[in-house]
Amino acid sequence: MPRIVFKCRYIKNAAVHLENLVEYVATRDGVEIISPASHERPATEKQEQFIADILTQFPDTTDLFEYEDYIKQPTVENASELITAALDQNMDHLSHQETYVSYIATRPRAEKLGAHGLFSDTDAPLVLSRVMTEVGEHTGNVWTPIISLRREDAARLGYDNASAWMALIRKQRNIFAEQMKIVPENLRWYAAFHNEGHHPHCHMLVYSVNPREGYVTKPAIEKMRSGLAREIFQQDLLQIYSGQTEQRNTLAEQSREALKEIIGRMNGGMCESEAIESLLSHLAERLKHISGKKQYGYLKVPLKAVVDQIVDELAKDTRVAEAYAKWQELRNEVLRTYLDKLPAPVPLSQQKEFKHIKNMVIMEAVNIGNHHFTFEGDDATESLHEASDTPLPEDEYQTAMDEAPEGDEDIPSSAPENLSRPDSYEAESGRPHIKWSTRYKEARVFLYGSDELEPDFEQALCLFLEEAEAGNALAMHDLGRMYADGLGVDMDADIAFSWYEKALSAFMDIEANRNSRYVEYRIGKMHAAGLGTERDYAEAAGWFEMAASRNHKYAQYSLAGLYYRGQGVEQDYGTAFRLYGKSAAQHVPYANYELAKMYRDGIGTEKDTGEAELNFEEAFYGFKRLEEQSHDDKLQYRLGQMLYTGTGTDKDVEAAIGFLEKAARLGNVHAQYMLGKVYLNEDGGHRNPEKAVLWLTKAADNGNGLAQFALGKLYRDGIDVEKDIDKAVELFTKAAEHNNSFAQYQLGKLYLLGQVVPKDVEAAVKWLTLSAELGNQYSQYALGKLYLMGRDVPRDHEAAMRWLTLSAAQGNIYAQFFLDHPDASRDPHLILAATRLLHHLSRIFRDEQKRLSGSHGMQTDSKLRRRIREKKIAQGHAPDDHELRQTTY
Repeated sequence: MPRIVFKCRYIKNAAVHLENLVEYVATRDGVEIISPASHERPATEKQEQFIADILTQFPDTTDLFEYEDYIKQPTVENASELITAALDQNMDHLSHQETYVSYIATRPRAEKLGAHGLFSDTDAPLVLSRVMTEVGEHTGNVWTPIISLRREDAARLGYDNASAWMALIRKQRNIFAEQMKIVPENLRWYAAFHNEGHHPHCHMLVYSVNPREGYVTKPAIEKMRSGLAREIFQQDLLQIYSGQTEQRNTLAEQSREALKEIIGRMNGGMCESEAIESLLSHLAERLKHISGKKQYGYLKVPLKAVVDQIVDELAKDTRVAEAYAKWQELRNEVLRTYLDKLPAPVPLSQQKEFKHIKNMVIMEAVNIGNHHFTFEGDDATESLHEASDTPLPEDEYQTAMDEAPEGDEDIPSSAPENLSRPDSYEAESGRPHIKWSTRYKEARVFLYGSDELEPDFEQALCLFLEEAEAGNALAMHDLGRMYADGLGVDMDADIAFSWYEKALSAFMDIEANRNSRYVEYRIGKMHAAGLGTERDYAEAAGWFEMAASRNHKYAQYSLAGLYYRGQGVEQDYGTAFRLYGKSAAQHVPYANYELAKMYRDGIGTEKDTGEAELNFEEAFYGFKRLEEQSHDDKLQYRLGQMLYTGTGTDKDVEAAIGFLEKAARLGNVHAQYMLGKVYLNEDGGHRNPEKAVLWLTKAADNGNGLAQFALGKLYRDGIDVEKDIDKAVELFTKAAEHNNSFAQYQLGKLYLLGQVVPKDVEAAVKWLTLSAELGNQYSQYALGKLYLMGRDVPRDHEAAMRWLTLSAAQGNIYAQFFLDHPDASRDPHLILAATRLLHHLSRIFRDEQKRLSGSHGMQTDSKLRRRIREKKIAQGHAPDDHELRQTTY
């Protein structure tokens, strides 16, 4: 039974014999007078006969709470309650309108607000005789809603008095008007609360002053019931998905966890079913001989039946059957709040929430019939939101700001390391030196801005040039950065390299004369990042080692990174962990961040969630302190990233965007890319496609491979930009040339499928091989399958097994299938098709689980929304015309 019963019938100016009312009153008095001693006795024969007569005349009596109580316990008391409630709720059938008004206003247990219990929109006292005449003379429909609750719910939620019902109905009156198709100002209503037995309820009369206006449909009744349920049970509904009691909470949680576990088994397993394979083969053959759209809605009935049969065969899989049962449990937990009857279970093929699987069945059959090469299990490559909680390797040695020597000491070219000289000395000599002079500090303020000033790249450039001409190596380095990122000047890699080269030469000259751990660290950074020289990790490691051995905290951090990745030194997580610890002990927040990840993942140390959280928090506040001092874009990027993900601090998207935009305006490509992700995220509340494309384009133009890949996908699919395959291929190619293995994989797919670009097997194999060599499991699997099948390339069993083995080692179940069935007698394409269907079904279940486990209603799948929007625009509709909205129960 639902927790709220809502009836909405009507009477229309048609008098019914008043003797029915007399009979009712007489009968009612007889059945209600029961001695307490007989309450628990079985219902009398007379009561049973009377109930049978009521059920014959009013079959929907079975929807009442009282009927449920009577069926569970057919006692004298429950029989009496049922008879009373049945006749009470059918009074509109037993009398004419005027009598019905009098009845609901004055009957026993109507809570009276004076001489009667009637109330309406106005607080002014109602004159019963006038209302009776008004309603009795109305020539149009008069609806007679009745709203019932269980006694325990009414008492618990405060709906056991007329005042609460008056407030509720006044709040809901415009919803009634909308659903009854009545202009709000024309709506008239009267109601009375009956504090009845186990199930208090409210009677209403609703009509329009325009007798020709208004009608009510079954969906409208459900919407009115839904609105009342939301309002009455609003506190309960906030917790409905976790249950209203501890037991239901436990059961609901168990159902969700069970469904999650089943979905995992579905998504991580194969589906071997000869029945499905046979049906797919049959469907593939039949589809070859039909023209027109090959979609479920366009197929003839016999072919639809085959598709349904395939879906129902899938439902026989133990994993799918378990998932479907759990899904129905979760759905019913929501529906039972306000539905009279829960929908009867139907076969999976007939469940509308899963209808998308039918078109997937057809697509698989078409692929089989046309012998198309398929790419399995690569959905992860389509996600724009790649993990980005670590700095990219090429950014590693630029993340720690170009800090001053510890103690803010200056390092002249040919004087003791800590000797301070007047600014004019180096300016006059032009000899290489390192000095945080007044002019250099001012230039950095113009470059990064401050709390009071916006960045002024033109002023920064002028001051850096003056400092560089005076021999300050720090200014030379900053000029290289300005030309590399296009800050106040046109981006020019050659000029940037030239300034970096001058800076490195100056650092080397200073180091030759003065043995400075700070200079050693800066030289190591430039070799590691390839600034002004070829990138050389081994050379960088040597310089870092010299500085780290003398306890330079940033050198320790940078050297730890080389040991962690095995760049220029043999990979050694233990040494990396030790060096990060030394650096963190000297309050380097970057080191705390890396330590936190190692504790979190159990790399180089035992897993320790507590230590991970402490180090993430220390890192966040350390970055914040440094950023307040320097306004460095790399620090702003880190802070934005941590605020956006809630790492080391509370999640704060607004604050994250603030930091990211500051960094992005300073040319930080990682911040630009991340802003693109933030503004494309449909669930974050800050979606702004125009800004997303702007920042992704800036990042892509600045050479960020992830941004090039993400932007390429937008142009490939025509999402938020006009579809442009040539532009997509250009961006994928740029990303691929930056060794983005996912971009290489996408290029391989495009050239091999030959659907939107001319088929080019040679180019496809080239890009897939490059991607596979970088460890991309999807490319490894695709290459293995290509060489095993021998359709587009010569069969090469040895190469196939090599690539499939590498892919399977990374958990690719499709690759493992081919390794386990190298000489399968059945067509592997059919088994793969069945498995793809299983995995697609697991994604539908996953989306449904999110929908049913959330507290903000149902939301249409984002990809589906985009497809619908694209289709509407193609048909000439406005983009937001009849946009799918969130709906809640």
